Amino acid sequence: MRAAPGEVRIGGGIWKRTPLPVADVPGLRPTPDRVRQTLFNWLGQTLTGWRCVDAYAGTGALGFEAASRGASEVVLVERDPKAVCLLLAARERLGAEKFVRVERGDAIAWLARAPAGTFDAVFIDPPFGSNEAVDALVAAARVVRAGGFVYVESAECVEAPAAAELEKVRESRAGSVRFALFSTPDRGRSRGYTAPRLPENTA
Repeated sequence: MRAAPGEVRIGGGIWKRTPLPVADVPGLRPTPDRVRQTLFNWLGQTLTGWRCVDAYAGTGALGFEAASRGASEVVLVERDPKAVCLLLAARERLGAEKFVRVERGDAIAWLARAPAGTFDAVFIDPPFGSNEAVDALVAAARVVRAGGFVYVESAECVEAPAAAELEKVRESRAGSVRFALFSTPDRGRSRGYTAPRLPENTA
């Protein structure tokens, strides 16, 4: 079923087909269904136990999708007050208050304050034309565990600077949207921790 105008739908997991409203906010551009489908084919259909950050949450489509697929903690970071109100309402409607957190603020500033090496995946989808993607990649790399992932969307191809120590493991394009998945070096892993792994033979 197609989403109605002004909404997007969660693509998989326990909340599959659940609609999320799109706030009337300048520059807000929800991640297309096709792109989200590809991303979660890359990551795997189940993210059980993962800790994730949706750093430019907007509709929360990426973050709620991760929670729907089993993530144990999801942080939605958004600076627009209208979008924040809709995120809070969606969280309540889904009964996700215990494991989905909504933070109002600037994505890069929030990532700079977050504890290092504590998340399995960070999703970055800044407004196109904002020139924030590279800075956000560097900030996200710091908070991701060894062997974790950073996903980025942009109007142009994005390469991670050397300072980020990220390896590009997947990339694709859908219309005007370019998107890529990076991984952090799999070293310095804490005892007993198993980093998430990409499933084999994915598109």
